[in-house]
Amino acid sequence: MRNLSKTNDVLGTTNRGNVAPSGLCTLCRADCAGKCETWLSSLKGRAMLYPRDFGIVTAGSGNTEHVGVSYDALRIQGYNYGAYAVAAGRTTNPDDCLFTNVNLETAFGSGLKARLPLMTGALGSTFIAAKYWDSFAIGCALAGLPIVIGENVVGVDRAAVIENGKITAAPELDRRIDGYLRYFDGYGAVIVQLNVEDARNGVAEYVADKYGDKVVVELKWGQGAKNIGGEIEVKSLDYALFLKKRGYLVDPDPQDPAVVEAFNNGAVKGFARHSRLGYTDLPGNDAVREAFAANVAYLRSLGFRNISLKTGAYGMEALALSLRCATDAGLDLLTIDGAGGGTGMSPWNMMETWGVPSILLHAKAAEYAALLASRGHRVVDLSFAGGLAREDHIFKALALGAPYVKLVCMGRAVMIPGFLGSNIEGALNPARREAVSGNWDSLPKTVTDIGRTPEELFAAYATVKEKVGAAEMANIPYGAVAICTLADKLGAGLQQLLAGARKFAVTSIDRRDIASANRETERETGVPFITDVQDEVARGVLLG
Repeated sequence: MRNLSKTNDVLGTTNRGNVAPSGLCTLCRADCAGKCETWLSSLKGRAMLYPRDFGIVTAGSGNTEHVGVSYDALRIQGYNYGAYAVAAGRTTNPDDCLFTNVNLETAFGSGLKARLPLMTGALGSTFIAAKYWDSFAIGCALAGLPIVIGENVVGVDRAAVIENGKITAAPELDRRIDGYLRYFDGYGAVIVQLNVEDARNGVAEYVADKYGDKVVVELKWGQGAKNIGGEIEVKSLDYALFLKKRGYLVDPDPQDPAVVEAFNNGAVKGFARHSRLGYTDLPGNDAVREAFAANVAYLRSLGFRNISLKTGAYGMEALALSLRCATDAGLDLLTIDGAGGGTGMSPWNMMETWGVPSILLHAKAAEYAALLASRGHRVVDLSFAGGLAREDHIFKALALGAPYVKLVCMGRAVMIPGFLGSNIEGALNPARREAVSGNWDSLPKTVTDIGRTPEELFAAYATVKEKVGAAEMANIPYGAVAICTLADKLGAGLQQLLAGARKFAVTSIDRRDIASANRETERETGVPFITDVQDEVARGVLLG
């Protein structure tokens, strides 16, 4: 498996906490002073693709042991001849077959496209999503990436006005949609999730009336982090009472006199707000399919042109059901989130122990999608999610799910540059520290080792400035610049991997571009073992 050491001497990175397979810390802090690979990539960009201190070092891979089934047990193939999917107007001359010419644009659904095959996870009612939204939204819009506004944003907004199931004001939801659309240039999408409470509160009707087909609406069936509804923690008794009045389950009950007394005495320090489980009144998958089709038909009657579905790390029946429902309904995208990623508040031991791990879920999704296609169905476009953070993850997930997977969904990895940029902006501009949710009084050494001004610190600063203009840079959060910097690194790394596989468009990637590094991974994913790939062809070369 990939080395999960806290330090990587070759890249000069260090993790603050325990290291997840994604390379991120299991607990990622918004105030972190660095410096994991994603954190440092948000400043240095594509320079992080290479070993540090070039000219006085040599570097060799420490990733020689491959045990168990994971994305790290997939190897990326390289080829020594050919050039496929070269752009029109270019030749297969080596002068044209440069990795920088690899086309990373992807399209999904009906008329939707992205500059990179990358989208965010759902950033919903967790307070961290609200605090850093400007960075997330503006950064993703400038980078041409779809962003997902998660569930319950209206329900937890104290300024939202909901009367008899009809929203008359939703300022936080408006802020999130408008923040993205301000810089949207046709690449990407703003996706608004709906769960049980959102449906009851009339979120779909409000969004349809105000934004029409500028917004994609997403039905929420689950996620990889937990097998119950969304949760947040609140510290205020008054806010907990407000949420209960708005229809949420709040635990412990803020109206229970014993709980109130315990809160006032300091024994209860917070309240968890929970969302409801869906489809509790349906006895089987046939009933679910009928209800889902009716739900989609209703959304289309409201005027939504683009509709997606998000499902979680459930078992094989649920996976097949989501694929069949999304395909039959002609949805634009199905995001399949494996265990155990997560961006918000999930019960820790639940997140650690429940659900189907990402690679197993994704491999089965590809198998089931092929089965549907063999019966003549036009399979819904897919996005794979769950513990993915690097450019090699993007390549492997796209290849594993080819040709059905069009995007890779990342949660925490896309949030880290938002945190980092906001901390830098607050340290350099104390008057804006509160507005940008900065956590630093001054720049730590991990940052000053790179630079002391935004122009020095962010490798993509000049690129963003060229895109929006010098005057508009005053309105661009540093967190958004950091997201563009990370996107540049991920994009360049993906271009290099694709060029090595002789694929000059990301849309041409297929399962022949990966191999299994152990027999167990071969058995579970259907991806051939690495030395079996092309073995017959090789024997023909020798004996022919």
